[in-house]
Amino acid sequence: MDFFEEYFDKVHTKIKKATVGNLEQGVKLISSAAEAGGKIILAGNGASAAMASHVAVDLTKNAKVRAVTFNEVDLITCFANDYGYEKWAEKCIEFYADKNDIAILISSSGKSKNIVNAALKAKELRLKVITLSGFGENNPLRQIGDINLWVDSKEYNIVEITHITWLLAIIDKIINNKKLLVPHDIGNDFNIF
Repeated sequence: MDFFEEYFDKVHTKIKKATVGNLEQGVKLISSAAEAGGKIILAGNGASAAMASHVAVDLTKNAKVRAVTFNEVDLITCFANDYGYEKWAEKCIEFYADKNDIAILISSSGKSKNIVNAALKAKELRLKVITLSGFGENNPLRQIGDINLWVDSKEYNIVEITHITWLLAIIDKIINNKKLLVPHDIGNDFNIF
Protein backbone atom coordinates (compact mmCIF):
# COMPACT_ATOMS: atom_id res chain seq x y z
CA MET A 1 0.00 0.00 0.00
CA ASP A 2 1.42 3.40 -0.90
CA PHE A 3 1.57 6.42 1.41
CA PHE A 4 -1.63 8.06 0.17
CA GLU A 5 -3.73 4.89 0.27
CA GLU A 6 -2.59 4.24 3.81
CA TYR A 7 -3.11 7.88 4.81
CA PHE A 8 -6.66 8.07 3.41
CA ASP A 9 -7.52 4.71 4.99
CA LYS A 10 -6.36 6.10 8.34
CA VAL A 11 -8.43 9.28 7.92
CA HIS A 12 -11.47 7.28 6.85
CA THR A 13 -11.15 5.01 9.89
CA LYS A 14 -10.90 7.97 12.31
CA ILE A 15 -13.84 9.84 10.77
CA LYS A 16 -16.05 6.75 10.96
CA LYS A 17 -15.20 6.26 14.65
CA ALA A 18 -17.40 9.22 15.56
CA THR A 19 -20.08 8.33 18.02
CA VAL A 20 -23.11 9.15 15.91
CA GLY A 21 -25.09 9.83 19.07
CA ASN A 22 -22.61 12.58 19.99
CA LEU A 23 -22.91 14.13 16.53
CA GLU A 24 -26.72 14.02 16.79
CA GLN A 25 -26.51 15.61 20.25
CA GLY A 26 -24.36 18.35 18.75
CA VAL A 27 -27.02 18.99 16.10
CA LYS A 28 -29.72 19.18 18.78
CA LEU A 29 -27.71 21.48 21.07
CA ILE A 30 -26.82 23.88 18.28
CA SER A 31 -30.36 23.90 16.86
CA SER A 32 -31.89 24.44 20.30
CA ALA A 33 -29.50 27.30 21.04
CA ALA A 34 -30.40 28.97 17.74
CA GLU A 35 -34.13 28.57 18.39
CA ALA A 36 -33.67 30.14 21.85
CA GLY A 37 -31.87 33.15 20.35
CA GLY A 38 -28.38 31.99 21.30
CA LYS A 39 -25.25 31.98 19.23
CA ILE A 40 -22.39 29.56 18.77
CA ILE A 41 -18.97 30.69 20.03
CA LEU A 42 -15.98 28.86 18.54
CA ALA A 43 -12.33 29.05 19.56
CA GLY A 44 -9.07 27.26 18.91
CA ASN A 45 -5.38 27.88 18.24
CA GLY A 46 -3.57 27.73 14.90
CA ALA A 47 -5.31 25.34 12.52
CA SER A 48 -8.09 24.93 15.07
CA ALA A 49 -8.65 28.71 14.96
CA ALA A 50 -8.87 28.55 11.17
CA MET A 51 -11.30 25.65 11.53
CA ALA A 52 -13.36 27.67 14.01
CA SER A 53 -13.60 30.51 11.46
CA HIS A 54 -14.63 28.17 8.66
CA VAL A 55 -17.30 26.54 10.81
CA ALA A 56 -18.62 29.89 12.10
CA VAL A 57 -19.08 31.17 8.55
CA ASP A 58 -20.81 27.97 7.41
CA LEU A 59 -23.10 27.95 10.45
CA THR A 60 -24.05 31.58 9.88
CA LYS A 61 -24.36 31.62 6.09
CA ASN A 62 -25.53 28.11 5.25
CA ALA A 63 -27.28 26.84 8.38
CA LYS A 64 -28.66 30.26 9.41
CA VAL A 65 -27.25 29.85 12.94
CA ARG A 66 -25.41 32.89 14.36
CA ALA A 67 -21.81 32.03 15.14
CA VAL A 68 -18.71 33.98 16.14
CA THR A 69 -15.00 33.42 16.67
CA PHE A 70 -12.32 35.50 18.35
CA ASN A 71 -9.63 35.45 15.67
CA GLU A 72 -9.01 39.18 15.44
CA VAL A 73 -5.34 39.95 16.05
CA ASP A 74 -6.14 43.12 17.99
CA LEU A 75 -8.52 41.28 20.33
CA ILE A 76 -6.18 38.35 20.97
CA THR A 77 -3.11 40.52 21.52
CA CYS A 78 -4.99 42.97 23.75
CA PHE A 79 -6.48 40.25 25.94
CA ALA A 80 -3.25 38.22 25.97
CA ASN A 81 -1.30 41.32 26.97
CA ASP A 82 -3.75 42.36 29.69
CA TYR A 83 -4.77 38.96 31.09
CA GLY A 84 -2.06 36.54 29.94
CA TYR A 85 -2.06 34.21 26.94
CA GLU A 86 -3.57 31.36 28.93
CA LYS A 87 -6.60 33.52 29.76
CA TRP A 88 -7.37 35.43 26.56
CA ALA A 89 -10.00 32.94 25.30
CA GLU A 90 -11.53 32.69 28.77
CA LYS A 91 -11.90 36.48 28.84
CA CYS A 92 -13.52 36.44 25.40
CA ILE A 93 -16.10 33.97 26.70
CA GLU A 94 -16.63 36.14 29.79
CA PHE A 95 -17.13 39.36 27.79
CA TYR A 96 -19.06 38.02 24.79
CA ALA A 97 -21.16 35.05 25.95
CA ASP A 98 -24.89 35.43 26.46
CA LYS A 99 -27.57 33.18 27.88
CA ASN A 100 -28.42 30.28 25.54
CA ASP A 101 -25.03 30.42 23.77
CA ILE A 102 -22.96 27.31 23.12
CA ALA A 103 -19.17 27.17 23.14
CA ILE A 104 -17.39 24.87 20.68
CA LEU A 105 -13.77 24.63 21.78
CA ILE A 106 -11.13 22.90 19.68
CA SER A 107 -7.66 21.68 20.68
CA SER A 108 -5.89 18.85 18.89
CA SER A 109 -4.02 17.84 22.05
CA GLY A 110 -6.81 18.79 24.44
CA LYS A 111 -4.13 20.43 26.57
CA SER A 112 -4.09 24.02 25.28
CA LYS A 113 -4.45 25.96 28.52
CA ASN A 114 -6.22 28.91 26.92
CA ILE A 115 -8.86 26.63 25.41
CA VAL A 116 -9.24 24.57 28.60
CA ASN A 117 -9.68 27.82 30.56
CA ALA A 118 -12.29 28.99 28.05
CA ALA A 119 -14.19 25.72 28.53
CA LEU A 120 -14.08 26.11 32.31
CA LYS A 121 -15.36 29.71 32.03
CA ALA A 122 -18.15 28.61 29.70
CA LYS A 123 -19.23 25.94 32.19
CA GLU A 124 -19.07 28.48 35.02
CA LEU A 125 -21.42 30.69 32.98
CA ARG A 126 -23.70 27.68 32.49
CA LEU A 127 -23.17 27.48 28.75
CA LYS A 128 -23.33 24.13 27.01
CA VAL A 129 -19.87 23.13 25.78
CA ILE A 130 -18.85 20.94 22.85
CA THR A 131 -15.17 19.99 22.81
CA LEU A 132 -13.08 18.54 20.02
CA SER A 133 -9.73 17.02 20.92
CA GLY A 134 -7.33 14.20 20.12
CA PHE A 135 -4.11 12.73 21.48
CA GLY A 136 -4.58 11.41 25.04
CA GLU A 137 -7.92 9.82 25.86
CA ASN A 138 -8.01 11.57 29.24
CA ASN A 139 -6.87 15.00 28.05
CA PRO A 140 -8.12 17.94 30.17
CA LEU A 141 -10.44 19.45 27.54
CA ARG A 142 -12.26 16.18 27.02
CA GLN A 143 -13.20 16.11 30.71
CA ILE A 144 -15.11 19.42 30.57
CA GLY A 145 -17.65 19.38 27.76
CA ASP A 146 -21.27 18.32 27.63
CA ILE A 147 -20.35 16.63 24.35
CA ASN A 148 -16.74 15.58 23.81
CA LEU A 149 -15.68 14.53 20.33
CA TRP A 150 -12.31 12.81 20.58
CA VAL A 151 -9.99 11.43 17.89
CA ASP A 152 -7.79 8.51 18.88
CA SER A 153 -4.64 9.80 17.18
CA LYS A 154 -1.47 11.71 18.05
CA GLU A 155 -1.03 13.03 14.49
CA TYR A 156 -2.09 16.67 14.21
CA ASN A 157 -3.30 16.52 10.61
CA ILE A 158 -5.32 13.35 11.18
CA VAL A 159 -6.96 14.91 14.24
CA GLU A 160 -7.66 18.18 12.42
CA ILE A 161 -9.08 16.52 9.29
CA THR A 162 -11.35 14.44 11.50
CA HIS A 163 -12.49 17.46 13.53
CA ILE A 164 -13.38 19.53 10.47
CA THR A 165 -15.22 16.61 8.88
CA TRP A 166 -17.31 16.01 12.02
CA LEU A 167 -18.12 19.71 12.40
CA LEU A 168 -19.11 20.11 8.74
CA ALA A 169 -21.24 16.95 8.98
CA ILE A 170 -23.08 18.51 11.94
CA ILE A 171 -23.70 21.67 9.89
CA ASP A 172 -24.94 19.66 6.91
CA LYS A 173 -27.32 17.74 9.19
CA ILE A 174 -28.70 21.03 10.59
CA ILE A 175 -29.24 22.27 7.01
CA ASN A 176 -30.86 18.97 6.04
CA ASN A 177 -33.20 19.11 9.05
CA LYS A 178 -34.29 22.63 8.07
CA LYS A 179 -34.98 21.53 4.50
CA LEU A 180 -37.19 18.71 5.83
CA LEU A 181 -39.29 21.30 7.68
CA VAL A 182 -40.05 23.27 4.50
CA PRO A 183 -43.39 22.25 2.97
CA HIS A 184 -42.99 21.19 -0.64
CA ASP A 185 -45.82 21.70 -3.06
CA ILE A 186 -45.96 20.05 -6.47
CA GLY A 187 -44.94 22.68 -8.99
CA ASN A 188 -43.75 25.03 -6.23
CA ASP A 189 -40.24 23.80 -5.63
CA PHE A 190 -38.19 26.42 -3.82
CA ASN A 191 -34.99 26.65 -1.89
CA ILE A 192 -35.04 28.31 1.53
CA PHE A 193 -31.36 29.28 1.32
